[in-house]
Parts: sequence; structure tokens; C-alpha cells
Amino acid sequence: MNRNLLLLSAFSLVLCVAAALGQSAPAAPSSPNIQLAAGASAQSNQPVSYASVTQLNGMLAQLEAASKNTQADLPKLRIDRWKTSAASKKETLSKIDSIQRNLQATLPDVISQLRTSPEDLPATFKLYRNLDALCDVVGSVAEDTGAFGSKDELQTMSNDLDGFDSTRKQMAQRMETLSASKEAEIVRLRTDLKTAQAAIPAAPPKKIVVDDTAPAKKPTTKKKPAAKPTTPGATTAKPGTGQTPATQTPPPQAPPKPQ
Repeated sequence: MNRNLLLLSAFSLVLCVAAALGQSAPAAPSSPNIQLAAGASAQSNQPVSYASVTQLNGMLAQLEAASKNTQADLPKLRIDRWKTSAASKKETLSKIDSIQRNLQATLPDVISQLRTSPEDLPATFKLYRNLDALCDVVGSVAEDTGAFGSKDELQTMSNDLDGFDSTRKQMAQRMETLSASKEAEIVRLRTDLKTAQAAIPAAPPKKIVVDDTAPAKKPTTKKKPAAKPTTPGATTAKPGTGQTPATQTPPPQAPPKPQ
């Protein structure tokens, strides 16, 4: 179980780093420097090598053969003849039913996913985890068979368990190889990203002009004095003529006639 925990931790670390790297990559402006980043992305999507596909196909073929043999061997167990309690027989039958459901539905689906993406880390680990569970349950049935069944039945179940366990060990080794390869790829992508960022010319700093001269004073305008009220009969001088207004005198009156 410690080995399983170590493998799970390694895969989780690689996946988290890959996700963080993808989210933290800043968008670069349209320039020739984008070609370097695009080249790095293209390299990360390279097709799977022939050797890797061949290795995976061999493991999957071995696993499918072990699954086929186990599905044929389980119904042959004469559990009804075992010298044990009815509760123990019922428990073993429940384990067999669980194994059959896994081999007929779950395992083919996981194998199909991995064939579509041969080096996909989540799919690889999913198959390994399913194999680990199968080995536990098949091993438990083998132990029950050794305690209550015949020698031939025990030999058959031991062979089936060896088939699953052999594929599980190969899958564990493949996971270690893939995780090391993905980690090296992440390091390379980080280096390429830093190189691309360093090649992008930095924008010149903006200049801020500070005008510290005192603002010019606005000319003050004098208020015009209010016009004085004129007396009746007086004439007002026109502005700009320089003449002072003249006071009107009443016309002279004729002297009174003598009587």
C-alpha cells in the first residue's frame, strides 16, 4: 500500500504542476517571439512513440487474457460443496459477483480509454487502481478456495491472480516511467517559457512631465462706478466727449406792466 500511496502522490504532483504551469503562462503580444512558445506547445503534443504503444498493447492483451480466463474459471468453483458455513459461502459468492461485474463492465471501459490515450496519466492510474482492487478481491477468493476448495480449484485461482498481479506490476513500472517523462517535459516547458518571456522587448517607461512654474495672474478688472441719478432738467454728458453736463436755467420772465 505504501507503493500505491507514493505513486498516487507522484501523479498528483505532476498533474498539479502541469495545471499551474498552464494557468500561469501570460499571454504574449503578437510578435516573432510567439513562435518559440508555439514550438514548445507543439513539442508537448508529439505523437506517442511506437515503443510505448507496443508496450501498452502487450500489457493490455495480457490483461484481457487474464480477464477472460477468470470469467471462465469463477463459475467452475463448487462453492456449494465447501465445508464451511452458509454465511461464509454467501460472502465468497458476493466477492465473485463483484469480480464478474468489474471484468464485464468496468475493466473494458478503462482499457478502451487507455487505448485512445496511451500515455494519459489519469487513465493510466485509473487502470492501475482498478487492477489493484481486482488483485485484492481475487486474492481473497483464492484464499477462501485454498481453505475450503479443492487443490485444482486453488491452482486455477492462483493462476488467475498471477495474471492480474503481473500486469499490475508492469503498469506500476510504466507509471513511474511516464511520470518521470512528464516531469522532465514540464521542466523543459518552463525553461522555454522563460526564454520566450526574456526575448520579448520590454515596453519603454511612460514619461510624466511635471510643470512646476507658477501660473500667470489674471488681470484684474475695475468695476465701473454706479451712475449718479440726474436732477430734473439736467442733461447728461455723452461718455467720451469730455463735456460736463450743463444746468438748464429757466427762461427770463417779462417785467410786470405798470398799472
